[in-house]
Amino acid sequence: MGDPAPVSAATRTIVIAPNAKYVNVTGGETVKFVVGDKSFAWYFDGPEDVSSFDLNRIAPSGVLDHAVIAYVAPNPLYMGDGDHHGHGAHGGGGHDGSRK
Repeated sequence: MGDPAPVSAATRTIVIAPNAKYVNVTGGETVKFVVGDKSFAWYFDGPEDVSSFDLNRIAPSGVLDHAVIAYVAPNPLYMGDGDHHGHGAHGGGGHDGSRK
């Protein structure tokens, strides 16, 4: 899922409101999460097959008082490199143009 990061290393800040149910992040970014008067930062560089998880799994104890799902988009640095592992839109014909 990634690693804890210093708040000063964050390149983006997400304020989590009391009624927030989810946040959207992207692999490779460091995000500062602000919850009331508390905050923490996380570097999202976990496995590509993890597309969502509850932030309570990584937040320091007592920061979140409800479930907030983090939806993790694939790291753009690793997209478009020729691998076809299901990233992007679905449908629309064959991948290699051949039909048997």
